[in-house]
Amino acid sequence: MGLAAAAATVGAVLVIAPASAAGGVGAAFSKGSEWGSGWEGKYTISNKSGSSLPTWTVEFDLPSGHSIASLWDGSYSVSGQHVTVKNTWNGNLSHGGSTSFGFNVKYSGGYVAPANCKINGGSCDPGGGTPTTTPTTPTTTTSTSNPPTTTTSNPPLPGGRGAPYLYLGWGSPPNPQTVMNATGIKWFTMAFILSSGGCNPAWDGSRPLQGGVDANAIAQIKAAGGQIVPSFGGWSGNKLGPNCSTPELLAGAYQKVIDAYGLKAIDIDIENTDEFENAAVQDRVLNALKIVKANNPGIQTILTFGTTTSGPNSWGNRLIDQSKALNAGVDVYTIMPFDFGGGADMYGNTINAANGLRDKLKSTFGWNDATAYSHLGISGMNGLSDQRELTSLDTWTRITDWSKTNKIARLAFWSTNRDRGCAGGGVAENCSGIAQNDWDFTRITAAF
Repeated sequence: MGLAAAAATVGAVLVIAPASAAGGVGAAFSKGSEWGSGWEGKYTISNKSGSSLPTWTVEFDLPSGHSIASLWDGSYSVSGQHVTVKNTWNGNLSHGGSTSFGFNVKYSGGYVAPANCKINGGSCDPGGGTPTTTPTTPTTTTSTSNPPTTTTSNPPLPGGRGAPYLYLGWGSPPNPQTVMNATGIKWFTMAFILSSGGCNPAWDGSRPLQGGVDANAIAQIKAAGGQIVPSFGGWSGNKLGPNCSTPELLAGAYQKVIDAYGLKAIDIDIENTDEFENAAVQDRVLNALKIVKANNPGIQTILTFGTTTSGPNSWGNRLIDQSKALNAGVDVYTIMPFDFGGGADMYGNTINAANGLRDKLKSTFGWNDATAYSHLGISGMNGLSDQRELTSLDTWTRITDWSKTNKIARLAFWSTNRDRGCAGGGVAENCSGIAQNDWDFTRITAAF
């Protein structure tokens, strides 16, 4: 990185849908790529009912031996083989509108398609049945067996896909609640988890997981209705990837942080020659993330790495290829489009880099454009980068608008600490180097 660096809900009240919304609402399943131990699926929800659809719930059954490994663009619960998915940011479909959610399934024995699909209580075939119910206010019921497990990813909270970096190690760290109240941001990517000696995780390699300023900030964020994604690694420092000698040990280090904060997502910021440009460490990280996915159903795993102006370099391409080969189940691949000789056109070069990543994901996984974008993230640098590339407020607004239009998975920037004005201030830890109001970049990102 730059500068040196829900409780399970069981049951729902059901109401009769308006007559104008009856029929014409469907959910179509399509299968994506398949590998030795799993496959990717997608449901596309369409509304041709003649009126708006305020919310949707899709239900389906997975065959025996199949289970959800991750899901994006929705929140889901599981009871036995029955999966229930509800809209998050992508509800309220107008007539003629459509949206989708995707998921990865792990299985044994071979692929079998989901069955018994329902949308809002009716057939998923828009011509084959009438949705008669729409979920409203949740209520709790008692279950004596198979309690559902509930998790949400991509985004974990409505509007939660924007998560700028917050770093408590320098740069006059702001009070997170102050920033949240001023901007509406709900998520922060918190940097950096490093090694405190051997395979032991700590903030900056020195601050404890509990009882320190980082844990206090996380408590404040959660108290204000937010969540955090911890970032492991970065450009400098003593990192866990090289220090943990096996994937199992590295996964154990990740797990300590997951358990400390009850996390829904983790970010591996893999950089420099000790991790990114090291084949053995790349594979160790990917195999560790595979273990994390198996042990934490529904958790979102993110890889963040550098890029050229046209997309991933050879090491980035290797990382993506190996994530497929090792069945790592990575949810989001995030590029850092700065410090790459971007010059004057930071918008154009950022979009070119993102589309280069899109094309690589398509060629590696066999995805279409929409699926590739749903696994793609952008992490920029607000104001002046280390190489004095200028990302202005207007440029960041355009990047955010593009990201919303293409429904990418994640939008971040380095960093909230720097989201303060200092026109002519150069490259600094605690300001952007340009004229702006406090938290302007965060405010834009919160709208993603």
